[in-house]
Amino acid sequence: MHRHILHLHIPAFSIAVARVCQPELRGRPVVVAPPQSERALILSVSSEARKEGIFKGMSFSKAKKFCPGLTILPPDPGLTEKASKVLGEVAAKYTPLWEPSRPGHIYLDVTGTERLWGRARDTAFYLKKEIKSRLYLSGTVGVAGNKMVSSIASQVIPSEGVMDVDHGREASFMAPLKVAVVPGIGRIRKKILLHELSISRVRELAALDTGRLRLIFGRQAFVIHQRAIGIDLTPVYPAPVRPMISEEITFPEDENDDRMLLRALYGLVEKCACRLRERKLFPLKAGLSIRYSDQMEIKRQIRLPHTSFWDFDLYGPLEKLFLKACNRRVRLRFMKVWFLDFCPESSQLALFHTPPPHSEKQSLVIQALDRIRQRHGEDAIRFGRAA
Repeated sequence: MHRHILHLHIPAFSIAVARVCQPELRGRPVVVAPPQSERALILSVSSEARKEGIFKGMSFSKAKKFCPGLTILPPDPGLTEKASKVLGEVAAKYTPLWEPSRPGHIYLDVTGTERLWGRARDTAFYLKKEIKSRLYLSGTVGVAGNKMVSSIASQVIPSEGVMDVDHGREASFMAPLKVAVVPGIGRIRKKILLHELSISRVRELAALDTGRLRLIFGRQAFVIHQRAIGIDLTPVYPAPVRPMISEEITFPEDENDDRMLLRALYGLVEKCACRLRERKLFPLKAGLSIRYSDQMEIKRQIRLPHTSFWDFDLYGPLEKLFLKACNRRVRLRFMKVWFLDFCPESSQLALFHTPPPHSEKQSLVIQALDRIRQRHGEDAIRFGRAA
């Protein structure tokens, strides 16, 4: 049975999302880059800016020389994440087997959905139309029998539309394209192919024998040859679902006072711990994410030393993690705490971890606080350090 794979491609996704919120940016050269430094590297480029010679990875100061009227946007991970979530909800409507590769790029395996949506090409048009009407985002969709060809097809379309590569024609579709489209080539090997072997098209790469390919690509020679003739057996992996308890806070004003930040951290841990006790879950891992005012984001994750759902056991490791992660002289704007990899409640007593004598009293106090919160709300009573 032939597979039918769609690849949705929304170019410069973060810029496209920003233009939905700020229509005045449409039609103008726009880039995304940290605004504080002239040496900052550009993270995303609009099609208008690309026509001016600007590319991803160029320094902002150099880009301004190329295009004096360039508009710079600071990175907004929160907005991009929300848009990606809604985009995933739209994709899930058409098939349960969908895989987000990166923001604005989604693979969909629509094999066997003909009775619901018709042919794969028709599904691609329905998907594109719904994203346009619901999210006001424009993109291209590639349709093929595997992930690699569908992804390349979505990127070679000159304008908005759908490109369908028929089964059995993958090799002829790949043949006239430049070798750079083949995954795994890389910048250095591309130069070797061009300067030493005068190879610039995929058909020339596919014509090489295994011995010559092995000289350039080593163990990857067979895989590169398969890709050059349009063969890719990689399945569409659904997004992993990992149960997680998390809390986050966006500060009303950017903050760099450690006392205030640790107070906010304790409040997040306190809320998470309360939800863990309600579900009787014992986390094995914890994580922390902080975002600075210049939009630089740092994520850290640790394995907890003890299985517990009490505030006083969970806060200590996260405080140490925070003090290691927060090492810049820049104010914080956002903080998130999460717990995952849960194990169920066990009647087996801990063999090595002996709780301190005051833990029992603390547990009774926290249980009393939980009962008050259940009756009067989550913020009815809190420890002073988290208030």
